[in-house]
Amino acid sequence: MSKEVRNQSPEPLWNHFSDLNEVPRPSKKEERVIEFAKRFGESLGLETIVDEVGNVIIRKPAFPGMENRLPVVLQSHLDMVHQKNNNTDFDFESEGIRMYIDGDWVKAEGTTLGADNGIGVAAIMAVLASDNLPHPPLEALFTIDEETGMTGAKGLKGGILNGKILLNLDTEDDDEVTIGCAGGVDVTANGTYNAIEVPAGHTALEITVNGLTGGHSGMDIHLGRGNANKIVNRILRVISAETDLYIASIDGGGLRNAIPREAVVKVLIPESSRSKITGVIQELYNDIKAEYQITDPDIRVAATSADYTGKVTSKEFAGSIIAAIGSAINGIYRMSPSVEGLVQSSNNVARVELGNGTYTI
Repeated sequence: MSKEVRNQSPEPLWNHFSDLNEVPRPSKKEERVIEFAKRFGESLGLETIVDEVGNVIIRKPAFPGMENRLPVVLQSHLDMVHQKNNNTDFDFESEGIRMYIDGDWVKAEGTTLGADNGIGVAAIMAVLASDNLPHPPLEALFTIDEETGMTGAKGLKGGILNGKILLNLDTEDDDEVTIGCAGGVDVTANGTYNAIEVPAGHTALEITVNGLTGGHSGMDIHLGRGNANKIVNRILRVISAETDLYIASIDGGGLRNAIPREAVVKVLIPESSRSKITGVIQELYNDIKAEYQITDPDIRVAATSADYTGKVTSKEFAGSIIAAIGSAINGIYRMSPSVEGLVQSSNNVARVELGNGTYTI
């Protein structure tokens, strides 16, 4: 853990954030961070509760002279989005986040940082640990699984909290108070296909798209950043117009609320078309790189020879799946007619998996 991060001001905040980031805490695997939060509350001599779903509640009496103020709940979530670059060797279930300072920013080495919502958790920890900060009666509510299901918030039983005002510290702006929340719906398409043997005279090609900026599908969808699933599908569409194409596998994107930064697809094409197709991909890469030079300056597209002995889609089904992914809206669907600059609805083609006779989009 970088000592430089701990030395940032205000030090209590950054030290609590550093302590938190040493604890593995991917969504749905929060056992260790629940125990971490529980020990923290108990170490301060404060009433600490872990409810039946895993939420941690820590109560702190009012600062002297503020006992008659309305009690306040400070809420943040313990879990984090766990994504890493393909070339990063990292295990979210056993390692702490590797942080470093880059100019005015705290960043992570090849992974998500966990500031969503770790910085909110750290801020609440700093308030709980302070002995000179005036405050009303406080309840810290640390919920679980915010990123992949809201099961902590949904499982919170009525009547367990005493607070009359709740402040949620999960935001991107430290100088705003937000009233309201966006909603989301997951749509998943699952299916099967008849896998066939690789036709004679065909060779495997692995196409990789990576180096994209990515981001949160809610907060960053309007920034026009590249979606690896859509870009690799665009490449497949162009190849299929040039030669016979059979798909062996697709592995693109990760979490439903993250704009995909990487996608890998393995295809089979006629050996006689290899030279032509690699040239087509290179030309297409030049176009894509120029299109995304502002939003995704580090985008990379690579096509390499691959070994493959399994089954593939039919040529017809390959065309169908390419058309389906291509037709899926990605990005802004509609801007708000009443609030200037507000995205009213949008879509993120977050995850594409295909292989061994099944697919999930």
